[in-house]
Amino acid sequence: MKLSILDQAPISEGQSAKEALEASCQLAQVGDEYGFNRFWVAEHHALPSLASSTPEVFLGYVGAQTKRIRIGSGATLLPYYKPYKVAENFNMLATLFEGRVDLGIGRAPGGPSEASEALTDAFLPQVFKMPELVDELIQYNENITGLPPANPLPGTPPALWMLGTSPKSAGFAAENGLSYCFGQFMSDEDGAEVVKQYRKKFQPRGGQDRPHAMLGISVVCADTSEEAHDIADSWAVWQLMQSEGTTAKVPSSETAHIYMETAEVPKKVEAAKQKMIIGDPADVVDELERLQNTTGVDEFMIITITHSPEDKWKSYQLISEQAANR
Repeated sequence: MKLSILDQAPISEGQSAKEALEASCQLAQVGDEYGFNRFWVAEHHALPSLASSTPEVFLGYVGAQTKRIRIGSGATLLPYYKPYKVAENFNMLATLFEGRVDLGIGRAPGGPSEASEALTDAFLPQVFKMPELVDELIQYNENITGLPPANPLPGTPPALWMLGTSPKSAGFAAENGLSYCFGQFMSDEDGAEVVKQYRKKFQPRGGQDRPHAMLGISVVCADTSEEAHDIADSWAVWQLMQSEGTTAKVPSSETAHIYMETAEVPKKVEAAKQKMIIGDPADVVDELERLQNTTGVDEFMIITITHSPEDKWKSYQLISEQAANR
């Protein structure tokens, strides 16, 4: 079972953005040590509780402090940028960290409309041009003759991925011969069916001769199931706060439980936790194996958000150790 890490560099209550980024880098080092396949960082804008606004910059820092693990964006939001510049950024990373770089692309805004307007005057027109943008990026990635080279040209180009939360994105990835990561943690779609359609429609292109599907899922693991659920409460409360329009940082367990004293909040928290995998190592890996059998995915991209960085690092460590013993 291949396991990977997605991090958004969330900022916890009592933590600075710098501390959040340092904790995210330490998570990459944990992944490096415990055999995780990839470490991806998300792109978000104008969200005070997330420090991951520029993956292409942060990945240079992460790559220099890790040895083996693949590093990548999950995702670079292509409508904001010219494909040529994206290709240059990731070719630079792939030159420095050859054979270790992934370029995940998506089309979501990644933040409020004000941020989109600040980044570009034409976000929606660019979203509609996504097929052309992706095709252009692929050509730069393949160093097609007749186009300006996106220097520096690495010995091994970045591996291209499409990220999405719908059958449409899966179909788009398949038609373009791209690896695909389905964000189950952000979608109510049937992941098994989406992955099935991706495999069915896959068209080989360039060096990608077979489909590769990954499932993005929310997981919290601890020594006991009770402890894992207690840790997950703060994540669920934070999601609820965000849905209500607050800009709160990831709350401590104490803050979360005070918040849960409000009527109806416990029910909403439990509903949010139903979309996560929460438990002790054996229970979590059992569920991952069940999901793999159901969906047929090649790999899992795990996202874990906790108030304490140590709880997050331990969650990944426990999952890796349990999976290795199967």
